[in-house]
Amino acid sequence: MSTAHAAVLVCSSLLLAAAALGADAQNAEKSSTFVPARLWDGKTPDFRGIWQARGTAHVNIEGHGGEKGVAASPSIVIDPLDGKIPYKPEALAQRQRNYAARATADPSSKCYQAGVPRATYVPSPLQILQGPGGTLAIVYQENHAFRVFYPDTRPHFDAADFWMGDTRYRWEGDTLVADVVALTDQMWMDQAGNFHSPDVRVVERYRMTDADTIEYEARIEDPAVYSKPWTLKTVLERVKRRDTRIIEDECLEGEDGVRYHISPSDPRNLLKTDYSRWMKAPTE
Repeated sequence: MSTAHAAVLVCSSLLLAAAALGADAQNAEKSSTFVPARLWDGKTPDFRGIWQARGTAHVNIEGHGGEKGVAASPSIVIDPLDGKIPYKPEALAQRQRNYAARATADPSSKCYQAGVPRATYVPSPLQILQGPGGTLAIVYQENHAFRVFYPDTRPHFDAADFWMGDTRYRWEGDTLVADVVALTDQMWMDQAGNFHSPDVRVVERYRMTDADTIEYEARIEDPAVYSKPWTLKTVLERVKRRDTRIIEDECLEGEDGVRYHISPSDPRNLLKTDYSRWMKAPTE
């Protein structure tokens, strides 16, 4: 390669990098100045709609390579900067055991609810519902899960053990801030076996960066498992098809006694309301 050719390549790379930085700065400025629509009270930011995270962070929030049928994903852990969860040594050993057994041990694959924050970035949509008087809830397609967001003036439940936790919320400007405790330690945060103890506290932040995008951030604190708090961040996109709705996500028990997800269109799905099998005449 000639010196002149190399110089051209360097200049081109610099121009592309400068353009990318300029676009990032423009997008950051746009998101910081975006003002969401309001509910009918004229005050409350309107987050209503069906939203979905894209990508495959649900496989491993620390990032993973691609494999057949699953695209690669970078880490969505933004703090620490290395993208790794700051486990204590004994907790890291447990995570490694979880990972080794992930094919059969993941609670979500057995039809348990995904929990917080995992329910936000699983590969199925969620619906944010708002109403007068501060009413706020999220309904998840995954396993019929839902969460009611209570104003943070109400105290948390003590000594509770919920799959979706106990949530209190407040508004910081146009950002929805939710404080979540009382989460069961039986849930995983992804398919790779990342986990927490029942003492975990999750502080979520939902911020609209434009009319069709929510930036989701979760700060996780659990001194029993992690050496320091850490933060993940991902993006939810509005599902804009006019016929979009949250559909049923059903589970049935297999011959091995384990419950499995089945498609809503699977004929076996009708079994959940087929009571005739219990009304057969007794054998003589």
